[in-house]
Amino acid sequence: MRVRALFISDVHLGCRFSRAQELFEFLGQYEPDRLYLVGDIIDGWKLKRNFVWNDTASFVVRRVLGMLKRGTEVYYVTGNHDEFLREFSPHTFGGMELADAFVHVTVDGRRLLVIHGDCFDHVTKHAAWVYHLGDRAYTAALYLNTWMNQLRRWLGKPSWSFSAMLKSRVKQAVNFINDFERFVARYTRQQGCAGVVCGHIHVPAMREIDGIAYYNCGDWVEHCTALVEHLDGTMELVTHDPLAGRAAGHGQADTDAGGRPPPQPATESGSPPPPPARSRSGSGFRPRSEPDRFAARSCR
Repeated sequence: MRVRALFISDVHLGCRFSRAQELFEFLGQYEPDRLYLVGDIIDGWKLKRNFVWNDTASFVVRRVLGMLKRGTEVYYVTGNHDEFLREFSPHTFGGMELADAFVHVTVDGRRLLVIHGDCFDHVTKHAAWVYHLGDRAYTAALYLNTWMNQLRRWLGKPSWSFSAMLKSRVKQAVNFINDFERFVARYTRQQGCAGVVCGHIHVPAMREIDGIAYYNCGDWVEHCTALVEHLDGTMELVTHDPLAGRAAGHGQADTDAGGRPPPQPATESGSPPPPPARSRSGSGFRPRSEPDRFAARSCR
Protein backbone atom coordinates (compact mmCIF):
# COMPACT_ATOMS: atom_id res chain seq x y z
CA MET A 1 0.00 0.00 0.00
CA ARG A 2 1.38 3.36 -0.97
CA VAL A 3 1.16 6.03 1.74
CA ARG A 4 2.49 9.54 2.03
CA ALA A 5 4.36 9.06 5.30
CA LEU A 6 5.05 6.28 7.79
CA PHE A 7 6.23 6.96 11.37
CA ILE A 8 7.83 4.23 13.50
CA SER A 9 9.56 4.53 16.86
CA ASP A 10 11.05 2.49 19.71
CA VAL A 11 11.99 -0.67 17.84
CA HIS A 12 14.95 -1.34 20.17
CA LEU A 13 16.90 -3.56 17.79
CA GLY A 14 19.52 -5.34 19.88
CA CYS A 15 17.10 -5.98 22.74
CA ARG A 16 15.88 -9.57 23.01
CA PHE A 17 12.28 -8.33 23.29
CA SER A 18 12.31 -6.32 20.05
CA ARG A 19 9.50 -7.47 17.74
CA ALA A 20 11.76 -7.31 14.68
CA GLN A 21 9.95 -10.12 12.85
CA GLU A 22 6.63 -8.32 13.13
CA LEU A 23 8.20 -5.05 11.97
CA PHE A 24 9.80 -6.81 8.99
CA GLU A 25 6.38 -8.13 7.96
CA PHE A 26 4.74 -4.75 8.57
CA LEU A 27 7.21 -2.80 6.43
CA GLY A 28 6.57 -5.20 3.57
CA GLN A 29 2.94 -4.01 3.44
CA TYR A 30 3.70 -0.33 2.80
CA GLU A 31 5.38 1.84 0.17
CA PRO A 32 5.79 5.21 1.92
CA ASP A 33 6.98 8.36 0.20
CA ARG A 34 8.64 9.27 3.51
CA LEU A 35 9.71 7.00 6.36
CA TYR A 36 10.37 8.56 9.76
CA LEU A 37 12.30 6.50 12.31
CA VAL A 38 11.36 8.38 15.47
CA GLY A 39 14.15 7.35 17.83
CA ASP A 40 15.29 4.29 19.79
CA ILE A 41 15.46 2.21 16.64
CA ILE A 42 18.73 0.67 17.82
CA ASP A 43 19.09 -0.02 21.54
CA GLY A 44 22.55 1.34 22.29
CA TRP A 45 22.05 0.73 26.00
CA LYS A 46 22.08 -3.01 25.33
CA LEU A 47 25.47 -2.71 23.62
CA LYS A 48 26.97 -2.66 27.11
CA ARG A 49 25.00 -5.66 28.37
CA ASN A 50 22.83 -8.44 26.90
CA PHE A 51 23.06 -7.19 23.31
CA VAL A 52 21.15 -9.55 20.99
CA TRP A 53 21.39 -9.04 17.23
CA ASN A 54 19.87 -11.78 15.12
CA ASP A 55 19.24 -12.28 11.40
CA THR A 56 15.76 -10.75 11.68
CA ALA A 57 17.20 -7.45 12.94
CA SER A 58 19.52 -7.44 9.93
CA PHE A 59 16.56 -8.13 7.64
CA VAL A 60 14.77 -5.07 9.06
CA VAL A 61 17.79 -2.88 8.33
CA ARG A 62 18.05 -4.32 4.81
CA ARG A 63 14.34 -3.67 4.20
CA VAL A 64 14.71 -0.02 5.23
CA LEU A 65 17.76 0.34 2.96
CA GLY A 66 15.77 -1.30 0.17
CA MET A 67 12.98 1.26 0.61
CA LEU A 68 15.59 4.03 0.50
CA LYS A 69 17.01 2.59 -2.73
CA ARG A 70 13.53 2.49 -4.30
CA GLY A 71 12.98 6.20 -3.66
CA THR A 72 11.56 6.47 -0.13
CA GLU A 73 12.91 9.45 1.79
CA VAL A 74 14.18 8.15 5.15
CA TYR A 75 14.54 10.43 8.18
CA TYR A 76 16.16 9.15 11.38
CA VAL A 77 15.36 10.99 14.63
CA THR A 78 17.77 10.34 17.48
CA GLY A 79 16.46 9.03 20.83
CA ASN A 80 17.89 8.33 24.26
CA HIS A 81 18.65 4.65 23.59
CA ASP A 82 20.50 5.56 20.39
CA GLU A 83 21.93 8.80 21.77
CA PHE A 84 25.39 7.83 20.50
CA LEU A 85 24.16 9.05 17.09
CA ARG A 86 23.60 12.57 18.41
CA GLU A 87 27.29 13.33 18.06
CA PHE A 88 26.79 13.06 14.29
CA SER A 89 23.52 15.00 14.09
CA PRO A 90 22.58 16.64 11.78
CA HIS A 91 24.12 14.55 9.02
CA THR A 92 23.28 12.57 5.90
CA PHE A 93 24.30 8.91 5.63
CA GLY A 94 23.91 7.46 2.15
CA GLY A 95 20.76 9.46 1.49
CA MET A 96 19.25 8.94 4.97
CA GLU A 97 18.79 12.16 6.94
CA LEU A 98 19.83 12.12 10.62
CA ALA A 99 18.72 14.86 13.02
CA ASP A 100 17.48 15.41 16.55
CA ALA A 101 14.12 16.59 15.19
CA PHE A 102 12.33 17.21 11.90
CA VAL A 103 9.27 19.17 10.81
CA HIS A 104 6.96 17.16 8.58
CA VAL A 105 4.53 19.13 6.41
CA THR A 106 1.29 17.25 5.75
CA VAL A 107 -0.57 17.29 2.46
CA ASP A 108 -2.83 20.08 3.75
CA GLY A 109 0.11 22.20 4.91
CA ARG A 110 0.05 21.46 8.65
CA ARG A 111 3.49 21.44 10.29
CA LEU A 112 4.15 18.46 12.57
CA LEU A 113 7.17 18.44 14.84
CA VAL A 114 8.78 14.98 14.72
CA ILE A 115 10.83 14.36 17.85
CA HIS A 116 11.57 11.32 20.02
CA GLY A 117 10.52 13.02 23.25
CA ASP A 118 13.15 11.98 25.82
CA CYS A 119 14.09 15.65 26.33
CA PHE A 120 10.68 16.12 28.00
CA ASP A 121 11.33 13.26 30.44
CA HIS A 122 12.67 14.89 33.60
CA VAL A 123 13.90 11.54 34.95
CA THR A 124 16.03 11.02 31.84
CA LYS A 125 17.43 14.53 32.06
CA HIS A 126 18.09 14.92 35.78
CA ALA A 127 18.33 11.40 37.26
CA ALA A 128 19.77 9.11 34.63
CA TRP A 129 20.62 6.41 37.17
CA VAL A 130 16.95 6.18 38.15
CA TYR A 131 16.02 5.80 34.49
CA HIS A 132 18.55 3.01 33.99
CA LEU A 133 17.19 1.28 37.09
CA GLY A 134 13.70 1.61 35.69
CA ASP A 135 14.92 0.14 32.41
CA ARG A 136 16.03 -2.98 34.26
CA ALA A 137 12.64 -3.24 36.00
CA TYR A 138 10.92 -2.83 32.62
CA THR A 139 13.09 -5.63 31.23
CA ALA A 140 12.01 -7.87 34.11
CA ALA A 141 8.35 -7.09 33.30
CA LEU A 142 8.99 -8.02 29.65
CA TYR A 143 10.43 -11.38 30.76
CA LEU A 144 7.22 -11.94 32.70
CA ASN A 145 5.25 -10.98 29.56
CA THR A 146 7.07 -13.69 27.62
CA TRP A 147 6.35 -16.45 30.14
CA MET A 148 2.71 -15.44 30.59
CA ASN A 149 2.05 -15.27 26.86
CA GLN A 150 3.62 -18.67 26.26
CA LEU A 151 1.10 -20.06 28.74
CA ARG A 152 -1.76 -18.06 27.17
CA ARG A 153 -0.90 -19.39 23.70
CA TRP A 154 -0.88 -22.92 25.09
CA LEU A 155 -4.38 -22.23 26.49
CA GLY A 156 -5.48 -20.77 23.15
CA LYS A 157 -5.81 -17.20 24.44
CA PRO A 158 -4.54 -13.98 22.77
CA SER A 159 -1.38 -12.17 23.87
CA TRP A 160 -1.59 -9.81 26.83
CA SER A 161 0.97 -7.30 28.12
CA PHE A 162 1.56 -7.27 31.87
CA SER A 163 3.91 -4.27 31.61
CA ALA A 164 1.35 -2.25 29.61
CA MET A 165 -1.30 -3.08 32.22
CA LEU A 166 0.98 -1.77 34.98
CA LYS A 167 1.51 1.51 33.13
CA SER A 168 -2.24 1.97 32.71
CA ARG A 169 -3.13 1.10 36.32
CA VAL A 170 -0.35 2.59 38.46
CA LYS A 171 -1.22 6.18 39.39
CA GLN A 172 2.36 7.47 39.17
CA ALA A 173 2.76 6.03 35.68
CA VAL A 174 -0.51 7.60 34.52
CA ASN A 175 0.52 10.99 35.93
CA PHE A 176 3.92 10.71 34.22
CA ILE A 177 2.31 10.00 30.85
CA ASN A 178 -0.14 12.90 31.23
CA ASP A 179 2.65 15.32 32.21
CA PHE A 180 4.80 14.13 29.31
CA GLU A 181 2.01 14.72 26.80
CA ARG A 182 1.29 18.22 28.14
CA PHE A 183 4.99 19.18 28.03
CA VAL A 184 5.26 17.96 24.44
CA ALA A 185 2.11 19.84 23.36
CA ARG A 186 3.24 23.06 25.02
CA TYR A 187 6.67 22.93 23.37
CA THR A 188 5.08 22.15 20.00
CA ARG A 189 2.92 25.28 20.23
CA GLN A 190 5.99 27.36 21.11
CA GLN A 191 7.63 26.18 17.89
CA GLY A 192 4.67 27.27 15.78
CA CYS A 193 3.67 23.74 14.77
CA ALA A 194 0.13 22.38 14.55
CA GLY A 195 1.00 18.93 15.90
CA VAL A 196 3.70 16.59 17.10
CA VAL A 197 4.76 13.03 16.35
CA CYS A 198 6.81 11.39 19.10
CA GLY A 199 7.57 8.11 20.86
CA HIS A 200 9.66 7.34 23.98
CA ILE A 201 6.95 6.34 26.49
CA HIS A 202 5.69 3.23 24.60
CA VAL A 203 2.08 4.41 24.79
CA PRO A 204 0.47 4.73 21.33
CA ALA A 205 -1.97 7.64 21.16
CA MET A 206 -3.71 10.02 18.79
CA ARG A 207 -5.58 12.89 20.38
CA GLU A 208 -5.82 16.68 20.62
CA ILE A 209 -4.19 18.36 23.62
CA ASP A 210 -4.94 22.08 24.11
CA GLY A 211 -5.43 22.56 20.38
CA ILE A 212 -2.31 20.60 19.40
CA ALA A 213 -2.57 17.34 17.47
CA TYR A 214 -0.64 14.77 19.54
CA TYR A 215 0.50 11.54 17.88
CA ASN A 216 2.58 8.91 19.66
CA CYS A 217 3.81 6.07 17.43
CA GLY A 218 3.92 3.57 20.28
CA ASP A 219 6.60 0.90 20.05
CA TRP A 220 7.71 -2.45 18.62
CA VAL A 221 8.35 -4.14 21.95
CA GLU A 222 4.79 -4.42 23.30
CA HIS A 223 2.27 -2.79 20.94
CA CYS A 224 3.58 -3.10 17.35
CA THR A 225 2.04 0.22 16.31
CA ALA A 226 2.86 2.91 13.75
CA LEU A 227 1.42 6.18 12.52
CA VAL A 228 0.41 6.50 8.86
CA GLU A 229 -0.37 9.57 6.78
CA HIS A 230 -2.43 8.41 3.81
CA LEU A 231 -2.29 10.03 0.40
CA ASP A 232 -5.40 12.11 1.16
CA GLY A 233 -3.82 13.46 4.36
CA THR A 234 -5.77 11.25 6.78
CA MET A 235 -3.70 10.30 9.83
CA GLU A 236 -4.19 6.78 11.21
CA LEU A 237 -2.65 4.86 14.08
CA VAL A 238 -2.30 1.22 13.02
CA THR A 239 -1.43 -1.97 14.89
CA HIS A 240 0.22 -4.93 13.22
CA ASP A 241 -1.59 -8.19 13.84
CA PRO A 242 1.02 -10.99 13.59
CA LEU A 243 -1.70 -13.67 13.41
CA ALA A 244 -3.55 -12.02 10.54
CA GLY A 245 -0.32 -10.74 8.97
CA ARG A 246 -1.75 -7.28 8.42
CA ALA A 247 -2.19 -3.88 10.05
CA ALA A 248 -5.43 -2.89 11.72
CA GLY A 249 -6.41 0.75 12.23
CA HIS A 250 -7.03 2.25 15.67
CA GLY A 251 -8.91 5.23 14.31
CA GLN A 252 -8.54 8.44 12.34
CA ALA A 253 -7.87 12.06 13.07
CA ASP A 254 -10.79 14.45 12.71
CA THR A 255 -9.28 16.12 9.64
CA ASP A 256 -9.60 15.02 6.05
CA ALA A 257 -7.33 16.76 3.59
CA GLY A 258 -8.70 15.16 0.44
CA GLY A 259 -8.86 17.56 -2.49
CA ARG A 260 -7.04 20.39 -0.76
CA PRO A 261 -4.27 22.30 -2.54
CA PRO A 262 -0.66 21.21 -2.07
CA PRO A 263 1.17 22.67 0.94
CA GLN A 264 3.03 25.93 0.60
CA PRO A 265 6.67 26.25 1.69
CA ALA A 266 7.00 26.85 5.41
CA THR A 267 7.65 30.45 6.36
CA GLU A 268 10.38 31.59 8.69
CA SER A 269 7.87 32.93 11.19
CA GLY A 270 6.80 30.18 13.54
CA SER A 271 9.53 27.85 12.39
CA PRO A 272 11.55 25.84 14.93
CA PRO A 273 14.78 27.40 16.23
CA PRO A 274 17.82 27.24 13.94
CA PRO A 275 20.47 24.58 14.59
CA PRO A 276 22.98 25.48 17.29
CA ALA A 277 26.50 26.22 16.17
CA ARG A 278 28.52 23.04 15.83
CA SER A 279 32.21 22.34 15.74
CA ARG A 280 34.11 19.44 14.22
CA SER A 281 34.18 17.80 17.64
CA GLY A 282 30.41 17.39 17.41
CA SER A 283 29.50 19.99 20.03
CA GLY A 284 26.11 21.65 19.86
CA PHE A 285 23.48 19.16 21.02
CA ARG A 286 23.91 17.09 24.15
CA PRO A 287 21.50 14.33 25.27
CA ARG A 288 20.61 16.10 28.52
CA SER A 289 20.16 19.58 27.02
CA GLU A 290 16.92 21.55 27.05
CA PRO A 291 14.34 21.02 24.29
CA ASP A 292 14.92 24.43 22.68
CA ARG A 293 18.40 23.28 21.65
CA PHE A 294 16.92 20.87 19.08
CA ALA A 295 17.68 21.47 15.40
CA ALA A 296 14.45 20.74 13.54
CA ARG A 297 14.76 20.24 9.80
CA SER A 298 11.75 20.86 7.56
CA CYS A 299 10.52 18.04 5.30
CA ARG A 300 7.90 18.88 2.69
